[in-house]
Amino acid sequence: MSENNLTQLPDPLAHASALIGCFTCIGLDNDSASLPGACVSAAAQLSHCELCQLYRLDEVTGRLDLIAQHPSATPSLADAASRIDRRHVSLLRDTVDQGVVVSVSDVQNSTYDTAFLPELASPWHALLSVPLFNRLNTVTGVLLCAAQHPAPLLGYASSLGQFGSFALHQLALLRSLRWVPAVAPPARGVSLTNTYGLIGSSTAMAQTCQLISKVLHTPYTVLLRGETGTGKEVVARAIHMAGPRAARAFVVQNCAAFPEGLLESELFGYRKGAFTGAERNYAGLFDAADGGTLLLDEIGDMPLSLQAKLLRVLQEGEVRPLGASAAHKVDVRIIAATHRDLAAMVAEGSFREDLYYRLAQFPIQLPALRERDGDVLQLARHFADKACASLGRAPVEWSNIALDQLSSHAFPGNVRELKCLVERAVLLCDDNVILPEHLPLPQAQVPTTADDITLRQRMERVERVFLLDCLQKNRGNRTRTARELGVARRTLLYRLARLNIPCGDASAER
Repeated sequence: MSENNLTQLPDPLAHASALIGCFTCIGLDNDSASLPGACVSAAAQLSHCELCQLYRLDEVTGRLDLIAQHPSATPSLADAASRIDRRHVSLLRDTVDQGVVVSVSDVQNSTYDTAFLPELASPWHALLSVPLFNRLNTVTGVLLCAAQHPAPLLGYASSLGQFGSFALHQLALLRSLRWVPAVAPPARGVSLTNTYGLIGSSTAMAQTCQLISKVLHTPYTVLLRGETGTGKEVVARAIHMAGPRAARAFVVQNCAAFPEGLLESELFGYRKGAFTGAERNYAGLFDAADGGTLLLDEIGDMPLSLQAKLLRVLQEGEVRPLGASAAHKVDVRIIAATHRDLAAMVAEGSFREDLYYRLAQFPIQLPALRERDGDVLQLARHFADKACASLGRAPVEWSNIALDQLSSHAFPGNVRELKCLVERAVLLCDDNVILPEHLPLPQAQVPTTADDITLRQRMERVERVFLLDCLQKNRGNRTRTARELGVARRTLLYRLARLNIPCGDASAER
Protein backbone atom coordinates (compact mmCIF):
# COMPACT_ATOMS: atom_id res chain seq x y z
CA MET A 1 0.00 0.00 0.00
CA SER A 2 1.25 3.51 -0.73
CA GLU A 3 2.83 5.72 1.88
CA ASN A 4 0.69 8.03 3.98
CA ASN A 5 0.29 11.23 1.96
CA LEU A 6 -2.19 13.05 4.24
CA THR A 7 0.22 15.99 4.40
CA GLN A 8 -0.47 16.59 0.71
CA LEU A 9 -4.16 17.22 1.38
CA PRO A 10 -5.55 20.76 1.78
CA ASP A 11 -6.84 20.14 5.34
CA PRO A 12 -5.28 16.95 6.81
CA LEU A 13 -6.91 17.36 10.26
CA ALA A 14 -10.41 17.72 8.82
CA HIS A 15 -9.83 14.65 6.61
CA ALA A 16 -8.52 12.63 9.55
CA SER A 17 -11.54 13.58 11.66
CA ALA A 18 -13.96 12.62 8.88
CA LEU A 19 -12.06 9.36 8.33
CA ILE A 20 -12.44 8.38 11.99
CA GLY A 21 -16.17 9.00 11.73
CA CYS A 22 -16.40 6.78 8.64
CA PHE A 23 -14.50 3.96 10.37
CA THR A 24 -16.89 4.20 13.31
CA CYS A 25 -19.94 4.12 11.04
CA ILE A 26 -18.76 0.99 9.22
CA GLY A 27 -17.70 -0.67 12.46
CA LEU A 28 -21.18 -0.21 13.94
CA ASP A 29 -23.05 -1.33 10.80
CA ASN A 30 -24.39 -4.85 11.40
CA ASP A 31 -26.28 -5.21 8.13
CA SER A 32 -24.29 -6.88 5.34
CA ALA A 33 -26.78 -5.58 2.76
CA SER A 34 -26.28 -1.89 3.55
CA LEU A 35 -22.57 -1.91 4.45
CA PRO A 36 -21.11 -1.77 0.88
CA GLY A 37 -23.32 1.21 0.02
CA ALA A 38 -22.27 3.00 3.21
CA CYS A 39 -18.64 2.36 2.30
CA VAL A 40 -18.79 3.94 -1.18
CA SER A 41 -20.85 6.89 0.07
CA ALA A 42 -18.24 7.59 2.74
CA ALA A 43 -15.35 7.17 0.29
CA ALA A 44 -16.96 9.62 -2.15
CA GLN A 45 -17.35 12.13 0.68
CA LEU A 46 -13.75 11.69 1.84
CA SER A 47 -12.24 12.05 -1.65
CA HIS A 48 -14.69 14.72 -2.90
CA CYS A 49 -15.38 12.57 -6.00
CA GLU A 50 -18.58 12.28 -8.01
CA LEU A 51 -18.23 8.50 -8.43
CA CYS A 52 -17.04 5.71 -6.17
CA GLN A 53 -17.15 1.96 -6.85
CA LEU A 54 -16.38 -0.99 -4.58
CA TYR A 55 -15.24 -4.26 -6.17
CA ARG A 56 -14.73 -7.59 -4.42
CA LEU A 57 -12.40 -10.21 -5.87
CA ASP A 58 -13.88 -13.68 -6.38
CA GLU A 59 -11.08 -16.02 -5.31
CA VAL A 60 -12.55 -18.94 -7.27
CA THR A 61 -13.19 -17.36 -10.67
CA GLY A 62 -10.68 -14.49 -10.46
CA ARG A 63 -13.34 -11.99 -11.48
CA LEU A 64 -14.29 -8.71 -9.81
CA ASP A 65 -17.81 -8.26 -8.45
CA LEU A 66 -19.08 -4.69 -8.45
CA ILE A 67 -20.96 -4.77 -5.12
CA ALA A 68 -21.61 -1.07 -4.54
CA GLN A 69 -21.65 2.19 -6.48
CA HIS A 70 -22.20 5.82 -5.49
CA PRO A 71 -24.25 7.86 -6.27
CA SER A 72 -27.61 6.22 -6.91
CA ALA A 73 -28.15 8.51 -9.92
CA THR A 74 -25.60 6.46 -11.86
CA PRO A 75 -26.74 3.24 -13.59
CA SER A 76 -27.76 0.48 -11.20
CA LEU A 77 -25.61 -2.53 -10.53
CA ALA A 78 -28.05 -4.66 -12.53
CA ASP A 79 -27.54 -2.45 -15.60
CA ALA A 80 -23.81 -1.89 -15.07
CA ALA A 81 -21.15 -4.55 -15.67
CA SER A 82 -21.64 -6.23 -12.31
CA ARG A 83 -18.97 -8.83 -13.02
CA ILE A 84 -15.80 -7.38 -14.49
CA ASP A 85 -13.11 -9.45 -16.14
CA ARG A 86 -10.05 -7.54 -14.96
CA ARG A 87 -7.97 -9.03 -17.78
CA HIS A 88 -9.90 -6.81 -20.19
CA VAL A 89 -9.70 -3.66 -18.04
CA SER A 90 -6.07 -2.62 -17.73
CA LEU A 91 -6.71 -0.14 -14.92
CA LEU A 92 -8.22 -2.83 -12.68
CA ARG A 93 -5.75 -5.48 -13.89
CA ASP A 94 -2.74 -3.42 -12.80
CA THR A 95 -4.38 -2.62 -9.46
CA VAL A 96 -5.18 -6.24 -8.63
CA ASP A 97 -2.30 -8.16 -10.21
CA GLN A 98 0.43 -5.77 -9.04
CA GLY A 99 -1.26 -4.70 -5.82
CA VAL A 100 -0.45 -1.04 -6.43
CA VAL A 101 -2.34 2.22 -6.47
CA VAL A 102 -3.12 3.58 -9.93
CA SER A 103 -3.68 7.35 -10.08
CA VAL A 104 -4.65 9.14 -13.30
CA SER A 105 -4.73 12.94 -13.23
CA ASP A 106 -5.80 13.42 -16.89
CA VAL A 107 -8.19 10.70 -18.04
CA GLN A 108 -8.70 12.09 -21.55
CA ASN A 109 -4.99 11.78 -22.41
CA SER A 110 -4.41 8.54 -20.49
CA THR A 111 -3.69 5.14 -22.03
CA TYR A 112 -6.17 3.49 -19.67
CA ASP A 113 -9.56 2.51 -21.09
CA THR A 114 -12.35 3.92 -18.91
CA ALA A 115 -15.29 2.68 -21.01
CA PHE A 116 -16.39 0.47 -18.10
CA LEU A 117 -17.30 3.56 -16.06
CA PRO A 118 -20.82 5.01 -16.30
CA GLU A 119 -21.26 7.90 -18.73
CA LEU A 120 -22.40 11.18 -17.19
CA ALA A 121 -23.01 14.62 -18.63
CA SER A 122 -19.42 15.74 -17.95
CA PRO A 123 -16.38 13.58 -18.78
CA TRP A 124 -14.18 12.03 -16.12
CA HIS A 125 -11.03 14.01 -15.36
CA ALA A 126 -9.20 12.19 -12.55
CA LEU A 127 -9.17 8.55 -11.38
CA LEU A 128 -7.87 6.69 -8.37
CA SER A 129 -7.83 2.88 -8.19
CA VAL A 130 -6.79 1.50 -4.78
CA PRO A 131 -6.15 -2.18 -4.01
CA LEU A 132 -7.77 -3.56 -0.85
CA PHE A 133 -6.00 -6.17 1.27
CA ASN A 134 -6.87 -8.76 3.91
CA ARG A 135 -4.82 -9.62 7.00
CA LEU A 136 -2.65 -11.96 4.92
CA ASN A 137 -1.74 -9.01 2.67
CA THR A 138 -3.62 -10.57 -0.25
CA VAL A 139 -5.66 -8.40 -2.58
CA THR A 140 -9.38 -8.91 -1.94
CA GLY A 141 -10.89 -6.02 -3.86
CA VAL A 142 -10.62 -2.56 -5.38
CA LEU A 143 -11.93 0.86 -4.34
CA LEU A 144 -12.21 3.18 -7.34
CA CYS A 145 -12.89 6.92 -7.20
CA ALA A 146 -13.48 9.22 -10.18
CA ALA A 147 -13.77 13.01 -10.34
CA GLN A 148 -15.12 15.26 -13.07
CA HIS A 149 -12.76 18.05 -12.05
CA PRO A 150 -8.96 18.32 -11.58
CA ALA A 151 -8.16 16.70 -8.24
CA PRO A 152 -4.93 15.45 -6.56
CA LEU A 153 -6.46 12.09 -5.65
CA LEU A 154 -3.18 10.31 -4.88
CA GLY A 155 -3.08 11.91 -1.45
CA TYR A 156 -6.22 9.97 -0.49
CA ALA A 157 -4.85 6.57 -1.53
CA SER A 158 -3.49 5.42 1.83
CA SER A 159 -6.50 6.37 3.94
CA LEU A 160 -9.03 5.10 1.39
CA GLY A 161 -7.11 1.83 1.05
CA GLN A 162 -7.22 1.21 4.79
CA PHE A 163 -10.86 2.24 4.99
CA GLY A 164 -11.93 0.02 2.06
CA SER A 165 -9.96 -2.96 3.37
CA PHE A 166 -11.65 -2.56 6.75
CA ALA A 167 -15.08 -2.41 5.09
CA LEU A 168 -14.51 -5.64 3.10
CA HIS A 169 -13.24 -7.35 6.26
CA GLN A 170 -16.37 -6.27 8.15
CA LEU A 171 -18.55 -7.51 5.31
CA ALA A 172 -16.88 -10.93 5.34
CA LEU A 173 -17.20 -11.08 9.13
CA LEU A 174 -20.91 -10.32 9.08
CA ARG A 175 -21.56 -12.98 6.45
CA SER A 176 -19.52 -15.57 8.31
CA LEU A 177 -21.56 -14.87 11.44
CA ARG A 178 -24.74 -15.22 9.38
CA TRP A 179 -26.28 -12.28 11.21
CA VAL A 180 -30.01 -12.21 10.64
CA PRO A 181 -32.09 -9.09 11.36
CA ALA A 182 -35.12 -9.52 13.53
CA VAL A 183 -38.16 -10.34 11.43
CA ALA A 184 -41.57 -9.47 12.79
CA PRO A 185 -44.12 -12.29 12.55
CA PRO A 186 -46.94 -11.76 10.04
CA ALA A 187 -49.78 -9.63 11.36
CA ARG A 188 -52.87 -11.43 12.54
CA GLY A 189 -55.12 -12.22 9.61
CA VAL A 190 -52.25 -12.05 7.08
CA SER A 191 -51.80 -15.33 5.23
CA LEU A 192 -48.39 -16.99 5.41
CA THR A 193 -48.82 -18.01 1.79
CA ASN A 194 -48.86 -14.33 0.86
CA THR A 195 -45.73 -13.81 2.96
CA TYR A 196 -43.79 -16.37 0.94
CA GLY A 197 -45.37 -15.68 -2.44
CA LEU A 198 -47.13 -19.06 -2.54
CA ILE A 199 -50.67 -19.43 -3.89
CA GLY A 200 -53.33 -21.08 -1.76
CA SER A 201 -55.39 -20.67 1.40
CA SER A 202 -56.02 -24.32 2.25
CA THR A 203 -55.14 -25.83 5.62
CA ALA A 204 -52.53 -28.03 3.97
CA MET A 205 -50.70 -25.02 2.49
CA ALA A 206 -50.95 -23.12 5.77
CA GLN A 207 -49.23 -26.03 7.51
CA THR A 208 -46.51 -26.07 4.84
CA CYS A 209 -45.89 -22.34 5.26
CA GLN A 210 -45.77 -22.77 9.02
CA LEU A 211 -42.93 -25.27 8.58
CA ILE A 212 -41.14 -22.86 6.23
CA SER A 213 -41.33 -20.13 8.87
CA LYS A 214 -39.69 -22.44 11.41
CA VAL A 215 -36.68 -23.35 9.26
CA LEU A 216 -36.24 -20.06 7.41
CA HIS A 217 -33.48 -18.49 9.51
CA THR A 218 -31.67 -21.67 10.48
CA PRO A 219 -28.75 -23.44 8.77
CA TYR A 220 -30.69 -26.72 8.66
CA THR A 221 -30.74 -28.83 5.51
CA VAL A 222 -34.27 -29.11 4.12
CA LEU A 223 -35.67 -32.18 2.37
CA LEU A 224 -38.73 -31.45 0.23
CA ARG A 225 -40.83 -34.53 -0.42
CA GLY A 226 -43.94 -34.82 -2.53
CA GLU A 227 -45.48 -36.12 -5.71
CA THR A 228 -44.30 -34.94 -9.10
CA GLY A 229 -45.63 -31.50 -9.90
CA THR A 230 -46.34 -30.36 -6.33
CA GLY A 231 -44.05 -27.33 -6.67
CA LYS A 232 -40.92 -28.41 -4.84
CA GLU A 233 -38.70 -25.92 -6.70
CA VAL A 234 -41.21 -23.12 -6.04
CA VAL A 235 -41.10 -23.85 -2.30
CA ALA A 236 -37.29 -24.08 -2.32
CA ARG A 237 -37.08 -20.68 -4.03
CA ALA A 238 -39.51 -19.26 -1.46
CA ILE A 239 -37.27 -20.50 1.37
CA HIS A 240 -34.28 -18.86 -0.29
CA MET A 241 -35.94 -15.55 -1.13
CA ALA A 242 -37.53 -15.09 2.30
CA GLY A 243 -34.35 -15.99 4.18
CA PRO A 244 -31.04 -14.25 4.94
CA ARG A 245 -29.40 -15.59 1.75
CA ALA A 246 -31.82 -13.85 -0.63
CA ALA A 247 -29.15 -11.46 -1.93
CA ARG A 248 -26.94 -14.37 -3.03
CA ALA A 249 -27.35 -17.00 -5.74
CA PHE A 250 -30.11 -19.60 -5.92
CA VAL A 251 -28.76 -22.51 -7.99
CA VAL A 252 -30.77 -25.53 -9.17
CA GLN A 253 -29.34 -28.85 -10.32
CA ASN A 254 -31.45 -31.84 -11.40
CA CYS A 255 -29.47 -34.90 -10.32
CA ALA A 256 -31.18 -37.03 -12.98
CA ALA A 257 -30.19 -34.72 -15.83
CA PHE A 258 -26.52 -35.75 -16.12
CA PRO A 259 -24.61 -39.04 -16.16
CA GLU A 260 -22.41 -39.66 -13.13
CA GLY A 261 -19.14 -38.26 -14.55
CA LEU A 262 -20.67 -35.04 -15.82
CA LEU A 263 -22.73 -34.52 -12.66
CA GLU A 264 -19.61 -34.72 -10.48
CA SER A 265 -17.72 -32.12 -12.50
CA GLU A 266 -20.84 -29.92 -12.67
CA LEU A 267 -21.27 -29.95 -8.91
CA PHE A 268 -17.67 -29.89 -7.68
CA GLY A 269 -15.86 -28.28 -10.61
CA TYR A 270 -12.45 -29.29 -11.90
CA ARG A 271 -8.92 -28.04 -12.43
CA LYS A 272 -7.14 -27.63 -15.72
CA GLY A 273 -5.76 -30.98 -16.90
CA ALA A 274 -7.94 -33.05 -14.57
CA PHE A 275 -9.16 -35.07 -17.57
CA THR A 276 -9.07 -34.97 -21.35
CA GLY A 277 -10.72 -31.78 -22.49
CA ALA A 278 -10.27 -29.92 -19.19
CA GLU A 279 -8.46 -26.95 -20.73
CA ARG A 280 -9.22 -24.49 -17.95
CA ASN A 281 -10.30 -24.31 -14.33
CA TYR A 282 -14.05 -24.67 -13.87
CA ALA A 283 -15.94 -23.57 -10.76
CA GLY A 284 -18.71 -26.03 -9.90
CA LEU A 285 -22.20 -25.29 -8.67
CA PHE A 286 -21.18 -25.44 -5.02
CA ASP A 287 -18.82 -22.52 -5.67
CA ALA A 288 -21.46 -20.74 -7.77
CA ALA A 289 -23.91 -21.03 -4.85
CA ASP A 290 -21.36 -19.93 -2.21
CA GLY A 291 -23.18 -17.74 0.27
CA GLY A 292 -26.53 -18.76 -1.25
CA THR A 293 -28.66 -21.85 -1.76
CA LEU A 294 -28.23 -24.98 -3.88
CA LEU A 295 -31.32 -27.03 -4.71
CA LEU A 296 -30.50 -30.64 -5.53
CA ASP A 297 -33.64 -31.80 -7.32
CA GLU A 298 -34.35 -35.51 -7.77
CA ILE A 299 -31.74 -36.33 -5.12
CA GLY A 300 -32.90 -39.94 -5.18
CA ASP A 301 -31.27 -40.33 -8.62
CA MET A 302 -27.80 -39.31 -7.43
CA PRO A 303 -25.24 -42.15 -7.88
CA LEU A 304 -23.90 -43.76 -4.69
CA SER A 305 -20.32 -42.61 -5.38
CA LEU A 306 -21.42 -38.98 -5.49
CA GLN A 307 -23.54 -39.40 -2.39
CA ALA A 308 -20.33 -39.92 -0.39
CA LYS A 309 -18.85 -36.65 -1.69
CA LEU A 310 -22.09 -34.80 -0.96
CA LEU A 311 -22.03 -36.14 2.58
CA ARG A 312 -18.59 -34.60 3.08
CA VAL A 313 -19.88 -31.22 1.92
CA LEU A 314 -22.68 -31.43 4.47
CA GLN A 315 -20.38 -32.55 7.27
CA GLU A 316 -17.26 -30.46 6.64
CA GLY A 317 -18.55 -27.57 4.54
CA GLU A 318 -15.83 -28.02 1.92
CA VAL A 319 -15.52 -29.24 -1.66
CA ARG A 320 -12.62 -30.68 -3.62
CA PRO A 321 -12.74 -30.09 -7.39
CA LEU A 322 -11.62 -32.86 -9.73
CA GLY A 323 -7.85 -32.71 -10.14
CA ALA A 324 -7.35 -30.43 -7.12
CA SER A 325 -4.83 -31.35 -4.42
CA ALA A 326 -6.79 -29.75 -1.59
CA ALA A 327 -10.36 -28.93 -0.63
CA HIS A 328 -11.68 -25.45 0.07
CA LYS A 329 -14.49 -24.14 2.24
CA VAL A 330 -17.91 -23.17 0.87
CA ASP A 331 -20.91 -21.67 2.64
CA VAL A 332 -23.91 -23.21 0.88
CA ARG A 333 -27.34 -24.06 2.16
CA ILE A 334 -28.49 -27.38 0.71
CA ILE A 335 -32.14 -28.03 -0.12
CA ALA A 336 -32.87 -31.47 -1.51
CA ALA A 337 -36.06 -32.51 -3.29
CA THR A 338 -37.44 -35.85 -4.39
CA HIS A 339 -40.67 -37.63 -5.28
CA ARG A 340 -39.16 -40.98 -4.33
CA ASP A 341 -39.30 -42.82 -0.98
CA LEU A 342 -35.72 -42.37 0.26
CA ALA A 343 -36.34 -44.48 3.36
CA ALA A 344 -37.31 -47.43 1.15
CA MET A 345 -34.25 -46.81 -1.01
CA VAL A 346 -32.07 -46.93 2.11
CA ALA A 347 -33.59 -50.33 2.97
CA GLU A 348 -32.84 -51.51 -0.59
CA GLY A 349 -29.24 -50.28 -0.39
CA SER A 350 -29.61 -47.78 -3.26
CA PHE A 351 -29.29 -44.70 -1.04
CA ARG A 352 -26.80 -44.05 1.76
CA GLU A 353 -28.36 -44.18 5.20
CA ASP A 354 -26.00 -41.57 6.69
CA LEU A 355 -26.72 -39.13 3.85
CA TYR A 356 -30.46 -39.69 4.21
CA TYR A 357 -30.43 -38.64 7.86
CA ARG A 358 -28.32 -35.58 7.08
CA LEU A 359 -30.66 -34.51 4.28
CA ALA A 360 -33.78 -35.21 6.34
CA GLN A 361 -32.67 -32.84 9.09
CA PHE A 362 -35.87 -30.87 8.44
CA PRO A 363 -38.25 -32.70 6.07
CA ILE A 364 -41.27 -30.93 4.55
CA GLN A 365 -43.96 -33.03 2.88
CA LEU A 366 -45.66 -31.00 0.16
CA PRO A 367 -49.38 -31.75 -0.18
CA ALA A 368 -50.82 -33.03 -3.42
CA LEU A 369 -53.21 -30.66 -5.16
CA ARG A 370 -56.19 -32.91 -4.40
CA GLU A 371 -55.43 -32.38 -0.68
CA ARG A 372 -55.57 -28.58 -0.98
CA ASP A 373 -59.27 -27.70 -0.69
CA GLY A 374 -60.07 -24.48 -2.53
CA ASP A 375 -56.58 -23.92 -3.91
CA VAL A 376 -57.37 -25.29 -7.37
CA LEU A 377 -59.49 -22.30 -8.35
CA GLN A 378 -57.02 -19.78 -6.87
CA LEU A 379 -54.19 -21.37 -8.79
CA ALA A 380 -56.26 -21.57 -11.98
CA ARG A 381 -57.05 -17.84 -11.86
CA HIS A 382 -53.41 -17.06 -11.11
CA PHE A 383 -52.12 -19.13 -14.04
CA ALA A 384 -54.78 -17.69 -16.35
CA ASP A 385 -53.79 -14.12 -15.45
CA LYS A 386 -50.10 -14.89 -16.05
CA ALA A 387 -50.86 -16.56 -19.39
CA CYS A 388 -52.93 -13.58 -20.52
CA ALA A 389 -50.18 -11.16 -19.50
CA SER A 390 -47.53 -13.12 -21.40
CA LEU A 391 -49.76 -13.26 -24.50
CA GLY A 392 -50.63 -9.57 -24.27
CA ARG A 393 -54.36 -10.18 -24.19
CA ALA A 394 -57.18 -9.07 -21.89
CA PRO A 395 -57.86 -11.18 -18.78
CA VAL A 396 -60.30 -14.06 -19.24
CA GLU A 397 -63.36 -15.00 -17.19
CA TRP A 398 -64.39 -18.47 -16.05
CA SER A 399 -67.75 -20.12 -16.53
CA ASN A 400 -69.19 -21.78 -13.42
CA ILE A 401 -69.35 -25.16 -15.15
CA ALA A 402 -65.66 -24.94 -16.05
CA LEU A 403 -64.84 -24.13 -12.42
CA ASP A 404 -66.93 -27.11 -11.28
CA GLN A 405 -64.98 -29.36 -13.64
CA LEU A 406 -61.68 -28.14 -12.23
CA SER A 407 -62.92 -28.69 -8.67
CA SER A 408 -63.97 -32.26 -9.46
CA HIS A 409 -60.73 -33.33 -11.14
CA ALA A 410 -58.14 -35.22 -9.05
CA PHE A 411 -55.10 -33.75 -10.87
CA PRO A 412 -52.63 -36.67 -10.68
CA GLY A 413 -50.02 -34.34 -12.19
CA ASN A 414 -50.72 -31.77 -9.44
CA VAL A 415 -49.91 -28.08 -9.94
CA ARG A 416 -47.85 -28.70 -13.08
CA GLU A 417 -50.82 -30.43 -14.74
CA LEU A 418 -53.16 -27.60 -13.73
CA LYS A 419 -50.78 -24.96 -15.09
CA CYS A 420 -50.50 -26.64 -18.49
CA LEU A 421 -54.27 -27.20 -18.61
CA VAL A 422 -55.04 -23.53 -17.88
CA GLU A 423 -52.48 -22.21 -20.35
CA ARG A 424 -54.01 -24.38 -23.08
CA ALA A 425 -57.51 -23.20 -22.17
CA VAL A 426 -56.45 -19.55 -22.42
CA LEU A 427 -55.21 -20.18 -25.96
CA LEU A 428 -58.39 -22.00 -26.96
CA CYS A 429 -60.97 -19.52 -25.66
CA ASP A 430 -61.89 -16.83 -28.20
CA ASP A 431 -64.60 -14.93 -26.31
CA ASN A 432 -62.55 -14.26 -23.15
CA VAL A 433 -64.57 -16.86 -21.23
CA ILE A 434 -63.13 -20.29 -20.45
CA LEU A 435 -65.81 -22.93 -21.06
CA PRO A 436 -65.89 -26.68 -20.30
CA GLU A 437 -64.91 -27.50 -23.90
CA HIS A 438 -61.62 -25.66 -23.37
CA LEU A 439 -60.71 -28.10 -20.58
CA PRO A 440 -60.06 -31.64 -21.89
CA LEU A 441 -60.96 -33.28 -18.58
CA PRO A 442 -62.44 -36.78 -18.23
CA GLN A 443 -66.04 -37.04 -17.08
CA ALA A 444 -66.52 -37.62 -13.39
CA GLN A 445 -66.96 -41.28 -12.52
CA VAL A 446 -70.30 -42.41 -11.00
CA PRO A 447 -69.82 -43.85 -7.48
CA THR A 448 -70.11 -47.62 -7.55
CA THR A 449 -69.10 -48.73 -4.05
CA ALA A 450 -70.30 -48.04 -0.54
CA ASP A 451 -66.96 -46.41 0.26
CA ASP A 452 -67.56 -43.57 -2.23
CA ILE A 453 -68.63 -40.19 -0.88
CA THR A 454 -72.34 -39.49 -0.45
CA LEU A 455 -74.28 -36.93 -2.47
CA ARG A 456 -74.35 -34.55 0.53
CA GLN A 457 -70.58 -34.79 0.97
CA ARG A 458 -70.11 -34.18 -2.74
CA MET A 459 -72.32 -31.10 -2.66
CA GLU A 460 -70.61 -29.74 0.45
CA ARG A 461 -67.21 -30.15 -1.19
CA VAL A 462 -68.34 -28.23 -4.27
CA GLU A 463 -69.97 -25.53 -2.09
CA ARG A 464 -66.82 -25.17 0.02
CA VAL A 465 -64.63 -24.69 -3.04
CA PHE A 466 -67.14 -22.21 -4.49
CA LEU A 467 -67.30 -20.14 -1.27
CA LEU A 468 -63.53 -20.06 -0.93
CA ASP A 469 -63.19 -18.89 -4.51
CA CYS A 470 -65.79 -16.16 -4.03
CA LEU A 471 -64.05 -15.00 -0.84
CA GLN A 472 -60.75 -14.91 -2.70
CA LYS A 473 -62.22 -12.71 -5.45
CA ASN A 474 -63.53 -10.29 -2.81
CA ARG A 475 -60.23 -10.33 -0.88
CA GLY A 476 -61.86 -11.96 2.12
CA ASN A 477 -64.56 -9.32 2.61
CA ARG A 478 -67.56 -11.34 3.76
CA THR A 479 -70.05 -8.48 3.33
CA ARG A 480 -69.22 -8.08 -0.36
CA THR A 481 -69.18 -11.87 -0.78
CA ALA A 482 -72.67 -12.20 0.69
CA ARG A 483 -73.92 -9.39 -1.54
CA GLU A 484 -72.48 -11.11 -4.65
CA LEU A 485 -74.03 -14.44 -3.68
CA GLY A 486 -77.40 -12.82 -2.98
CA VAL A 487 -77.65 -14.09 0.59
CA ALA A 488 -77.73 -12.44 3.99
CA ARG A 489 -74.37 -11.96 5.67
CA ARG A 490 -75.60 -14.02 8.63
CA THR A 491 -76.44 -16.87 6.25
CA LEU A 492 -72.97 -16.71 4.73
CA LEU A 493 -71.32 -16.81 8.16
CA TYR A 494 -73.44 -19.85 9.06
CA ARG A 495 -72.41 -21.67 5.88
CA LEU A 496 -68.72 -20.82 6.47
CA ALA A 497 -68.91 -22.28 9.96
CA ARG A 498 -70.95 -25.29 8.75
CA LEU A 499 -68.30 -26.08 6.10
CA ASN A 500 -65.42 -25.56 8.53
CA ILE A 501 -63.98 -22.53 6.72
CA PRO A 502 -62.19 -20.63 9.51
CA CYS A 503 -61.99 -16.83 9.54
CA GLY A 504 -58.26 -17.12 9.02
CA ASP A 505 -58.93 -18.29 5.46
CA ALA A 506 -60.20 -14.83 4.66
CA SER A 507 -58.75 -11.51 5.68
CA ALA A 508 -60.58 -9.24 8.12
CA GLU A 509 -63.32 -6.86 6.98
CA ARG A 510 -62.08 -3.56 5.63
